[in-house]
Amino acid sequence: MYSPAVLDHFQNPRNAGILDAATATVSVENPVCGDILELSVRMEAGRIADARFRTLGCVTAMACSSLLTELLLGKTPAEVRAITPVQMSEALGGLPPATFHAAQLACDGIAALLPKLRA
Repeated sequence: MYSPAVLDHFQNPRNAGILDAATATVSVENPVCGDILELSVRMEAGRIADARFRTLGCVTAMACSSLLTELLLGKTPAEVRAITPVQMSEALGGLPPATFHAAQLACDGIAALLPKLRA
């Protein structure tokens, strides 16, 4: 059911944990399934220098959170704004409709994060 990319990010999550000295931290939740994503980033010279996540949720939510932190690294807020759920799904080998909500949760994290990066 899960693609090799989903399983890899789930079994070997990148950037999991708490980020000390974060520039911004947000928490978003999928009210339907209950998945929760806490996302923290540290900005340096207008780019995301570090990102960490803590996720309580399904396999796909964990995989999308891990992938999200990789996608954020080195990007400006404008570049981050361009990340879409479809892009995330494709990067993970194509999420089935039943688990696509995890990519949307990750992008909800981006939407919550962006206003904090402008402050």
